[in-house]
Amino acid sequence: MKLVLASGNPGKLREIGELLAPFDFEILSQSALGIAEAEEPHDSFLENALAKARHASRAARLPALADDSGLSVPALGGEPGVHSAYYAGRAGNREERDRRNNEKLLRSLEDNRRAYYTCVMVLVKDPEDRNPLVAEGVWHGEIARAPRGTNGFGYDPLFFIKALDKTAAELDAEEKNRLSHRGIALQKLVALLK
Repeated sequence: MKLVLASGNPGKLREIGELLAPFDFEILSQSALGIAEAEEPHDSFLENALAKARHASRAARLPALADDSGLSVPALGGEPGVHSAYYAGRAGNREERDRRNNEKLLRSLEDNRRAYYTCVMVLVKDPEDRNPLVAEGVWHGEIARAPRGTNGFGYDPLFFIKALDKTAAELDAEEKNRLSHRGIALQKLVALLK
């Protein structure tokens, strides 16, 4: 079955592609099909994921998979949350935004460093699908005092998993895919597909 991944984020595309590798999907990225990224104007991960999936499905005329995810820090009132990608502004490329986002996060925090990643994943059969498959994954950790590791993207160099004594950016792809918010959501989505 052909499936469009509704993302232009190379890190997400790599992770989702690795997680779906064992299944019988021909995965096409929306960017490879010339489909622009959808707007994400909503205040919830679910609404943004659904908007992205419908947009990609409409443009490609294929089923589409989208996720919306972000980092929430209770000590910051849940920020950056759904605005994680642009927490420190929209200027620059993805790597520059990631660096500024991480710097802003570190400046904003004091002692309470608890945090969690959330991922909501949506699969639509077509743009008008009234019964989309929806799955959510949550991954708890805390914010390290300095970045560590070179794997991953976004806030991964700061997202510390105490039980492993590692940040998400220090995990290999297989371990991260098994533990992460995106991995958990996708495992739930695959169970729904079965």
